[in-house]
Amino acid sequence: MIRILSMVLALLCLPLTAHAQELQSLLQENQKVVAKPSRKTVGPVLDALVASGLPTAPQFLESWQNKDVYSRKEDGLFFYGAKADGGIALTDVDTGDVVSTVDAKAVKQIKPNGGVRKEIASALVQFQLSDPDIARRSSAVNAIARNMTGAMLAPLLGSIENEPDAALKARKEQLANYLNARFGDDSAARVAAIESMSDDLSVEGRAVLSQILESELVSFEGDAEGNIAEKLTVGEDITRNAAYELLVEQQSLTPQISENELRLALEANVEGGKVADIPVAQLADLSKREQAYDSLAAAGAVPTRVTDTMVTEALETYQFSRVYLEDDADVTSAAAEAQREVQTNVAVNQFFDLSLDAISLASIYFLAAVGLAITFGVMGVINMAHGEFIMMGAYTGYVVQQFVPNYTASLIVAIPLAFMVTFAAGVAMERLVIRWLYNRPLETLLATFGISIALQQLAKNIFGTQARPLTSPGWLDGAWIINDVVQISYIRIAIFVLALLFLGLLLFILKKTRLGLEVRAVTQNPRMASSMGINPDKIKMMTFGLGSGIAGIAGVAIGLFAKVTSEMGSDYIVQSFMTVVVGGVGNVWGTLAGAAMIGTFQKGVEWLNPSNTLAAQTYMILFIILFIQFRPKGIIALKGRAAGD
Repeated sequence: MIRILSMVLALLCLPLTAHAQELQSLLQENQKVVAKPSRKTVGPVLDALVASGLPTAPQFLESWQNKDVYSRKEDGLFFYGAKADGGIALTDVDTGDVVSTVDAKAVKQIKPNGGVRKEIASALVQFQLSDPDIARRSSAVNAIARNMTGAMLAPLLGSIENEPDAALKARKEQLANYLNARFGDDSAARVAAIESMSDDLSVEGRAVLSQILESELVSFEGDAEGNIAEKLTVGEDITRNAAYELLVEQQSLTPQISENELRLALEANVEGGKVADIPVAQLADLSKREQAYDSLAAAGAVPTRVTDTMVTEALETYQFSRVYLEDDADVTSAAAEAQREVQTNVAVNQFFDLSLDAISLASIYFLAAVGLAITFGVMGVINMAHGEFIMMGAYTGYVVQQFVPNYTASLIVAIPLAFMVTFAAGVAMERLVIRWLYNRPLETLLATFGISIALQQLAKNIFGTQARPLTSPGWLDGAWIINDVVQISYIRIAIFVLALLFLGLLLFILKKTRLGLEVRAVTQNPRMASSMGINPDKIKMMTFGLGSGIAGIAGVAIGLFAKVTSEMGSDYIVQSFMTVVVGGVGNVWGTLAGAAMIGTFQKGVEWLNPSNTLAAQTYMILFIILFIQFRPKGIIALKGRAAGD
């Protein structure tokens, strides 16, 4: 009776024991490969682990990848190992129980190389696609995106239906579409996947289409075979030398001998000052060298030389084509059509992106130049220190941030404070210097240039020569991404909005306020304005202060994305003057038009020659010089009697 009960208990425990030993059994079947894996031999073991569906397989793969698997020398069994007091603590790969602690010499640590670990990582991805942890699932999806292989298509499709995260599910569907386009078994399904990519502007999508359309040069003796992408004409699509080298590689023709090889062969066969009865002195002539070599070849001293006639005959015998690596012509045809549509869409979006960059740059130039346009237009003063007012505004923003740590609040405080500081500095400069130099442009230019140098040095003495940070608020971080081609940073958008606000504010001041009326009167005819009771001296002072204050606000805006240094103003003074001159002196709309023209032209030149930004500046100056020859008063010229002065 006791014996029968023992047998029953043994039978009941048998399935549990068998299940508990499933992973170990699988590893023992591939003991040699697991113990000493290589990139060439590890594939079948990984396939077996993935196909087993064992819940313990992912943990083993992770431990194997991290070199935490040990093999016990006495029986070859595999365990998870960890250093412990007295040796290595061994954990059963099936049950997860600590078996024993053994001496380090009793076990061997399995150390797969980098190639094997990469293969293990690919196998592990298939388990991680359905892992409860979204971070693991995201990591697996990213791994597939980095290394797309056909083996990933089935597990990726299997994980999509039960994916709870909407964004990750969409990403899985996108990658599954890419994998199906490249590695799918059904031609119609592949074509459908490719056609759906015709409006995909992502770099990944474009790369998939390019990979489908990969081709190679092939030579044929007779009619071309395979999925032909293009038939090549020697001399037009491929050079003679390149075509013959291809024949040497693919058709095992005799290679041509180079001039250096020919010379070395002749040097090795010099006898009595001659080579094949031709004096060495005559070998400076290439035809003589070839004649001497051919004589040596006839005597069997050197290999036969391939002549131009032989090359021509070979090229006439063979045809050359570019053949797709993809055999399915329907797939490559669909991919070629999709690629043409994508390239067209990319070109359109690149133009749109370039336009946004041009508008962004134009808004910066407008902010930097509009204050100069007012002072230059009303007063005729060439203010070379205008850039330093921009610098003062930027440093004002930096100082405010030292006392107001909240970047949004500091920006709200810095903008009006920068206006007040630079307004006061502009009024002081006009009262102390400029007012004594009216109608003396050369002296004004020299004086303001000296003031600009003095202000730069003062800034260096106060803030040092190191660039100071003017940090933008967190809500201005990043960029507005429209698609994979078009994007613009939020700071640039904010500057554009600020430029629009200033445009509206200045137009309101000039058109709807008494100050604006007096400014326009002094601009158009200062003598008549004076006779009407307007004080031109006061208007000039207020106008110079207003222009300087606007430059200070521009400095805060520019400092958010540019380095705040004592020399930053000099980077914008030239563009500011060019903007004012091209747009039309003393006109806000002209300044806007000038900024738009210069910004567009500069970005256009940079797009044509992206590796040389200095060329854009040079061509821009040349363009402006040429433009002024045909329209010396700018795009929008002043109207009134003073316009002719």
